[in-house]
Amino acid sequence: MENAETVTIYSLATLWAQKYVDKLRAQAAGGGPLGLQLADKVKGSLRFASSQAWAKTEKLLASEIPRQGLDPDLIDPWKIAEDSQSLFEQAAQSCEEGIPPSRFSVKIAPLCGQLRARYSERDPRVLGFLSMQFHYTGQMLLQALLPEERSLFYPYLKVMDDHLYMPLQKMYKAAADQAGDSPSVSLVAIQELLPIVTSVAEFICAEVAERFSGYCCESGPLTDLGVRASSIRDVEMFQVYLGLCALEGSLASVQQELFPLCVMLYPPLKVGWELVRQMLELLDKSLQSRLTPASYAVLLPYLKAVQGMFSLEVFPENDPIWSYHPDVVRLLEPARQLLQELLNQKAG
Repeated sequence: MENAETVTIYSLATLWAQKYVDKLRAQAAGGGPLGLQLADKVKGSLRFASSQAWAKTEKLLASEIPRQGLDPDLIDPWKIAEDSQSLFEQAAQSCEEGIPPSRFSVKIAPLCGQLRARYSERDPRVLGFLSMQFHYTGQMLLQALLPEERSLFYPYLKVMDDHLYMPLQKMYKAAADQAGDSPSVSLVAIQELLPIVTSVAEFICAEVAERFSGYCCESGPLTDLGVRASSIRDVEMFQVYLGLCALEGSLASVQQELFPLCVMLYPPLKVGWELVRQMLELLDKSLQSRLTPASYAVLLPYLKAVQGMFSLEVFPENDPIWSYHPDVVRLLEPARQLLQELLNQKAG
């Protein structure tokens, strides 16, 4: 008989995977001649795409290694490329075998979780190099595909992208630790949150793109399809980190992973801090309107703490986004104090 922990992990993983079914069912019919042809093309293009991707990753982040105080010995280009390639090989194989993205999501999740854990073990910012290598490799592969092949392969790419960028496995484990006959308020909040993270992210990104209609990131304007897809993923990522904080009862995952990664990646990607502040403001309004009051109250203290971390006090407007790198450590204690005050207010 399955225990509560196993059921909780399975149900949350399935809940996340289910996001792909409604929108992508028609695109998920892999297998057959097209699936075989696509798998062969992906595998044949992979080595070149990977080498080109590392050139772009290095160009983007090489200057960040000394500026961020990263130990260069932690950055192993060959291992990063190898691990990234292994994910694409599994995706190509699954597409060839006709395994739909919803099933592939559950299949690939443990490997992505293991990679996240390994790359973030000594310094979570190293995960940024793997993430960008994966991102650029995926872009190169998609460009080499025909439109019909691209629409078939993209859902598999999205599945892996989610699990690399987001701490989904950590969230499943934290939820399983609270499993029991009577689910905790935090677990109930996460069960409400997961089905809506994509629709919330899509709304927020559309709104931000409208408010900043002339804004261009490193990859293009906010209305560019690739930029829009990356933006949606990032807003989803923030929501997953909020859920993890609520389950763990701690800001540690944001302080140790999300915030340092944003500080390292957003300036060279030319993502302005005002965009992040607008996103968090809209996220607050969206969650308040779409979650039950009890679930919103669970997430609110952590959301407010994250808003403080990206506030004008930390990222003043007159600092160029491509050169301003705040002292991450300087903010950690104030953020902890703010969270404690909010939790005390909630308890009162």
